Amino acid sequence: MSGPIAQPLRLGYLVSRYPGISHTFILREVLLLAPLGITVVPASINEPDRPSSGLTAEERAEAARTFYVKRAGIPAAVAATAGCLVRRPGLFFSTLFHALRLAGADLRKLGYQLPYFVEACLLTAWLRRERLTHLHVHFATPASMVGMLAARLAGATLSITVHGPDEFYDAPGYRLAEKIAACQFLCCIGTYARSQLMKLSPPEHWDRFEVAPLGVDPAQFPPRPFHDNPAPFQILCVGRLVSAKGQHILIQAAARLADQGRCFVLNFVGDGPDRASLEAKAARLGIARQVHFAGSVNQDRIREFYQRADVFALASFAEGVPVVLMEAMSMEVPCVTTWITGIPELIRNGVDGLLVSASDDIALAAALAALQDDPELRRRLGAAGRARVIDQYNLPHNVERLAAIFRRRLDPPK
Repeated sequence: MSGPIAQPLRLGYLVSRYPGISHTFILREVLLLAPLGITVVPASINEPDRPSSGLTAEERAEAARTFYVKRAGIPAAVAATAGCLVRRPGLFFSTLFHALRLAGADLRKLGYQLPYFVEACLLTAWLRRERLTHLHVHFATPASMVGMLAARLAGATLSITVHGPDEFYDAPGYRLAEKIAACQFLCCIGTYARSQLMKLSPPEHWDRFEVAPLGVDPAQFPPRPFHDNPAPFQILCVGRLVSAKGQHILIQAAARLADQGRCFVLNFVGDGPDRASLEAKAARLGIARQVHFAGSVNQDRIREFYQRADVFALASFAEGVPVVLMEAMSMEVPCVTTWITGIPELIRNGVDGLLVSASDDIALAAALAALQDDPELRRRLGAAGRARVIDQYNLPHNVERLAAIFRRRLDPPK
């Protein structure tokens, strides 16, 4: 870590939902920025995704100091909107018209833009109360629309961490070009994300894009015990149960392993709308007894699942650079995943893990079978995966890199 920080920074951080079980990496980032002299003041559009009793101690502490936009209620929304109108009526109406223009001729989007504008007024009042002059938003999804409008109303500067890939598939709908133009800078979690923003913007805006990789703390995810000949062979998949994660393909691959007479258990950690169809598919393919669904698990318990895993499988159709892969790699769990979007930046095929084509259950089953049959391959890929995380996706180091970006870009007044 570098020497003493002379000039502290205070930033507003806006997330759609904070804390969130799928976005624990944001909480880790916030906590690690503080010792570097960067105080993050969090705001969230929505309430946490679990009741207080279901949060970890760190999550409860963060929730207690977070401003929740929708929690503010109608009287506060009316007061904040009126306050923005009275304070600077010209800016109020120009921002309102800008918000409506962004909806275009789509009446459904117009119905969203008005609530976004009111939420932006609430966020503007919060920025002024907290005396924040810069707002950083995680994800270029609807929360960043609220953030963009609020920064304009408050006279604050704006930045966004862009993860992808959902925003890239509907760039006009997410108004990415307008968000790029509104930002002082944007942090991209990898070069794939940066390339997609470059595609959407003129070259004169490309210097706004910073590569700020995510990461995990290798000390918090140490190597797990290695099993030469596990019985059953433990396959782990961590993630929301949604179509983009390709879990149906993973179950098809598991059925192929069962047809070969292999002894294995496939453990899914996470929940989502696809759970019922995944359970039904496992039953239909005759492997229901070998496929287990643990549901959502807090970060303080997730290591238990990595500890027991012999291989980690992620059959995704769409990803940014998945943190769950970094967690598995840090614990020397060899990974099999798909050759898509930003994943090859993290895993080099045959070096740090195995990559297969998305949707190819035959190739996925073959890769899993190869790992089951070859303990030395599992050992080699596991060790290389951890080395890769330590070298390129070490969270404390990457948060220092992010802090340096904030300092260089914001340059607080002396």
